[in-house]
Amino acid sequence: MLKRWIKRFVGLLLLGGLAGGLVYSFLPKPVFVDLSTVTRGPLQVTVDEDGRTRIRERYIVSAPLAGKLGRIRMKPGAHVQPGDLLTTIEPSDPALLDPRAVAQAEARVKGARSAVERANSSLEAAKVALDHAESEYARAVELFRKKAISPTDYELKVMLQRTQTEEYRVARHSKEISEFELEQAEAALLRTRPGSASDMPDDEFLFSLRAPPVTVPGGTFQVLRVMQESEAVVAPGQNLLELGDPSDLEVEVDVLSADAVKIVPGARVSLEQWGGDQPLEGRVRLVEPSGFLKISALGVEEQRVNVIVDFPDRTQVPKTLGDQFRVEARISVWEGADVLQVPMSALFRRGDSWAVFRVIEGRALETLIKIGHQNGRFAEVLEGLSEAETVIIHPGDQVSDGKLVQPRV
Repeated sequence: MLKRWIKRFVGLLLLGGLAGGLVYSFLPKPVFVDLSTVTRGPLQVTVDEDGRTRIRERYIVSAPLAGKLGRIRMKPGAHVQPGDLLTTIEPSDPALLDPRAVAQAEARVKGARSAVERANSSLEAAKVALDHAESEYARAVELFRKKAISPTDYELKVMLQRTQTEEYRVARHSKEISEFELEQAEAALLRTRPGSASDMPDDEFLFSLRAPPVTVPGGTFQVLRVMQESEAVVAPGQNLLELGDPSDLEVEVDVLSADAVKIVPGARVSLEQWGGDQPLEGRVRLVEPSGFLKISALGVEEQRVNVIVDFPDRTQVPKTLGDQFRVEARISVWEGADVLQVPMSALFRRGDSWAVFRVIEGRALETLIKIGHQNGRFAEVLEGLSEAETVIIHPGDQVSDGKLVQPRV
């Protein structure tokens, strides 16, 4: 009798377990998902492109006349003082006696003199603009101290003063370069004039090529490239070597023209991946008004625009950073200090609108939202979500409206 009741009990247990298994198999199972929270905080939208450093003022030393070039013994990286002797050129006899060469040299002298006069006018105009900017800056400082102007207006006056200072420095350099070119042209005319050449000693036929006698921020030039090192017969205008001041750096970044229209002078720039641990700070000085066509690595034609970035504090520029070095530039086009934001990976399209899956009481709820600025990682939420709400990131095909979900561990 006892054995019969035991058998019945075991049978009932088996039937109950089977029924429970069938019921459990038909119950909806939750989908494992990754979750994130809607937060509020700073948001920055940037244009990210590769750039390269370049020396602001470059000087190409070329042969002013035809002749035999002496060997250039300087190597790239060598330091040269302004006005130092670089090499000599022994003019060829036909150039000394050719009337056509004399006429060309005289024309070059006239052109160089006109260039000096034009540079003087540009320098005077830049000086007037700088004086005006400095007076505006002084008034802005006083008004800002009295809280009579907004911080934005004050920053504009500061940027104007810095820009005019740089423009004046460029105009001064241009004048010095034009004067140096005039000296070269006059020297070439002296060496090309026929006359009492037979009465001159041999060393009088050596034309001295010198470094430009201009003032540079670093005090010395550095040889960037040597185009013609060995002795050779050179033609007029042939490039011989390139000089520059390694401390006078700027950054050239080419961006898509669609992104260039969003960038304004004075925008903050973060320069990364240059080789150091910390990013360098920069400011946009100029968005060039003319673009150019560039073929991408995938063979796509792109219209690009150069953006020129300055270093506000040149003392912070590493000495190891040189000409034509690669950097990654993040140019700020919009910033918000207190922005409601959601990860971009949580967004998906629903018709013409954006949507997310919110998680409420363990179920996914599809919600249409309106977004604003985006930076590739986060998007500004204008409507549809509140702070601290939980959303699903990277929702798969198994997630649908009303579906049970469970956080993935």
